Amino acid sequence: MTEQRTPYNDEISLVDLAAVLVRRWKAMAIIFAVVVLAALAFVLTKTPTYRYVSVYEVAEQAPVGEGNTERALESAPTVIAKAQSLYVAPITRQILEQESLESLPFSVELSSPKETQLVKITTEAVEETAELVKAMHGALLERITSNQQSLVDRQRTTLTNRLDSLQAAVSTAEQSTSDSAAELMAGYIEQIALTQDRLDLLKDGRVAQTAVQSLEKAGTSRPLIMALALVLGGMLAVMGVFLMQFAGLVCNSLKEQEA
Repeated sequence: MTEQRTPYNDEISLVDLAAVLVRRWKAMAIIFAVVVLAALAFVLTKTPTYRYVSVYEVAEQAPVGEGNTERALESAPTVIAKAQSLYVAPITRQILEQESLESLPFSVELSSPKETQLVKITTEAVEETAELVKAMHGALLERITSNQQSLVDRQRTTLTNRLDSLQAAVSTAEQSTSDSAAELMAGYIEQIALTQDRLDLLKDGRVAQTAVQSLEKAGTSRPLIMALALVLGGMLAVMGVFLMQFAGLVCNSLKEQEA
């Protein structure tokens, strides 16, 4: 008679899985406890960070061209690009030299809220470095304000000179006996009104706030970290038990083959 060999059945039922979990519940508890305790230690030793925000309102002018509603003398994205390229690095080096530091313990992010002409400077840092953050933000705002003021002064001077020229032209036209003098005066007066409106609508940039600390802590909250730790601990405990079971079966199989 020939011996018939039945194929090895490697399927595992839910009962077998449950039995593995029950037999190795101590290992599961240890893995779960290690993960949760590690998360708890991290939460308790983690230094809370806060968000510091500065806001600058860019200078404004009268809309240029028909249908144009853009009033920014220099758009917020342009101000941000200029600050990132020209201001951040020199100010950082200056603060590092003054404070005898190798690097800043925080980073600076510049952005503009959607559909606004605001420049927003944001930093997440621990409370102990608040004065350093204020120094960084203050220096950035000072550079931005200085550059914006130069643009405003230049525009104001241009408009003022144009206004003076138009008024002088009106005075000349008044003394003229030409037939077209009245028409010229009407055009000059209209240009004077438009120039005066542009001059009145010219608005200086303004620092709205400097390194204001958030009321709530930044980053992931402690309850959320612990909740994630509980979920992760449960998953790792189950996975760890099955890995241990698999390793045990492999070892037993190798021993049987050697025997």
